[in-house]
Amino acid sequence: MSSAASGEARPRVVVGVDARFALHEPGGEHPERPARMTAVNAAVDGFGARIDRYPVTPATRAQVERIHHPRYVDAIAATAGAGAPVILDEDTVAGPATYDVAMLAAGAAVGAVDAVLAGGARRAFALSRPPGHHAEVDRAMGYCLFNNVAIAAQHALDHHGCRRVAIVDWDVHFGNGTQRSFAAQADVLVVSSHDYRLFPSTGRYDDRGRGAGLGYSVNLPLPADATDDELLAMHQRITLPALESFAPDLLLISAGFDAYVDDDTSGLRISANGFGRLAAALFDVADRVCAGRVALVLEGGYHLDGLRDSVTRVLEAALDPSAFLAAPPPVPRPVVAALIDKLVEVHAPSWPTLRSPEQSEIR
Repeated sequence: MSSAASGEARPRVVVGVDARFALHEPGGEHPERPARMTAVNAAVDGFGARIDRYPVTPATRAQVERIHHPRYVDAIAATAGAGAPVILDEDTVAGPATYDVAMLAAGAAVGAVDAVLAGGARRAFALSRPPGHHAEVDRAMGYCLFNNVAIAAQHALDHHGCRRVAIVDWDVHFGNGTQRSFAAQADVLVVSSHDYRLFPSTGRYDDRGRGAGLGYSVNLPLPADATDDELLAMHQRITLPALESFAPDLLLISAGFDAYVDDDTSGLRISANGFGRLAAALFDVADRVCAGRVALVLEGGYHLDGLRDSVTRVLEAALDPSAFLAAPPPVPRPVVAALIDKLVEVHAPSWPTLRSPEQSEIR
């Protein structure tokens, strides 16, 4: 039952926004452009006083180095103030302000965790750039410098004493850096839905982690033209019961919006309302398993109107998920329903509840 349906007060929602996020400038026609912050700010401004802000401060070196190698952090720090753009890989460029902004983005994710674990908020959304989920321990990738959501998860374990943290990544691209950070650990569950045919061309369904972490990496490959219903059905059938079994102390969401129907990044057909429905389903399960504590971290999303509208719907769901939860159950195409059944068989050895009869029907 959602918090709204149970008669509780609406959850307090806070966001981390800062004008300095626009100072990272990859240059040219790069998709990860400062105008993304204009779109995000327009979404937040539409809520007025219904949504609060939490203070955004840079992450510390110690926090970042819990995920990234010190030599790599030194290399990114060396780009600060550079007179010309520094090409880190074919997609990722550092300008003179990039290091400071990347540290601020990591700090925004840490601040979102602090807001929900110690600051009295129910949901917090770090609306920052550059994104982070592709960043490896020692490598910038796919527009990402530091892995913001991984840094935030480690902070929850280190600083707040969380025993278990779950990360759900709904960006259209596989969060390779996030999975690599925790692939051998059983205290962090990483679930990623994505089109694995896109960059970085990893994240296959049978990549389930390793060692003590075997089964705690759950990859959900999407059809290239997946719809709202199909994205939601996959998460309802697999992610939600896995989260209930795992019972995390905190749910983190890598909230990328590049699966939006008009985003040139992919062929997926997810609407702004579809993101709201998925967010509401995750908020609802969080209300049951971790007192509603959810911290979201912005990842991709490059169609500016789609980014604005999708962030708006997610924030609406954060304030009151009941309208989204009242929508009719999702109905995937038969071919996608069969794919979901196959994924259940792949992941059920680690999550036996997926085979229970009550999970066979989409709620």
